[in-house]
Amino acid sequence: MDSLCRGVFAGNSRELSVRSCFPSLFQAERTHRSVLLGLLLGAGQSPQPDSALISQARAERWSQWSLRGGLETLPQALNTHLTSRGVRILRGQPVCGLSLQADRRWKVSLGDSSLDADHVISAVPASVLGKLLPAEAAPLARALSAITAVSVAVVNLQYRGARLPVQGFGHLVPSSEDPGVLGIVYDSVAFPEQDGSPPGLRVTVMLGGSWLQTLEARGAVFSQELLQQQAQEAAATQLGLKEPPSHCLVHLHKNCIPQYTLGHWQKLEAATQFLASQRLPLTLAGASYEGVAVNDCIESGRQAAARVLGSEPDS
Repeated sequence: MDSLCRGVFAGNSRELSVRSCFPSLFQAERTHRSVLLGLLLGAGQSPQPDSALISQARAERWSQWSLRGGLETLPQALNTHLTSRGVRILRGQPVCGLSLQADRRWKVSLGDSSLDADHVISAVPASVLGKLLPAEAAPLARALSAITAVSVAVVNLQYRGARLPVQGFGHLVPSSEDPGVLGIVYDSVAFPEQDGSPPGLRVTVMLGGSWLQTLEARGAVFSQELLQQQAQEAAATQLGLKEPPSHCLVHLHKNCIPQYTLGHWQKLEAATQFLASQRLPLTLAGASYEGVAVNDCIESGRQAAARVLGSEPDS
């Protein structure tokens, strides 16, 4: 469980909530007093949305998916789709604050300008939204600000003429072995068509999480060179890739994975009750609430749109 929590949430298994992080395990144990028995009997499985693509994924038993041009093509396609239909997308204009006007509409402050909104769907991290809310929404701000996040460094390495000693999706590293390395993904095994020309072995080393958070709190500064060195050492020690990589990309994602610590569901309940009691025209979406994966965020956005439109989420 330590490795699993590090791989999914980059977090400390002693601090995370099973109920919020792995709800199917929680429900299975609650229903049958046994995680394994509950899973075997199908407890904890919530109804899944259906579509032609989802049916294909089930039939072909996908374990993961990607896009030919990388996952960045997803937001690019969304941008093209929306702007072609007259939607205005503002870039480079961070929101500085939200204030509720007498007519129950939001005034969204953008620094040197502002705009009025009938309804706001917030997909920014919960702690960021907490700082933007007005004073009359202080109870909501407190609940949201309590949802913290950790930073993760992602290091992409490519090796010419190298081979992996094992095949698979990748491996996770327990904190007892190396607290700094979360795991390594074998990108070339899952998607060899993205290996380039001439092809080269690709792996992604994930560093940081709660371990990085601890060092950051002590004032440590992480350079790209240091993160690359640590990633190369992990690849050499754990996979035998001792030659220098032909290509390397290093990205440090600050506060990128929310932490569903003990009591997370109570924070969500408090936020939901406040929004309902005050009838605020605000909908919460994104990774801070009920799932941190890309699929979870897509589903969160879909449900948020359905709630605002007053339609059923599965329609």
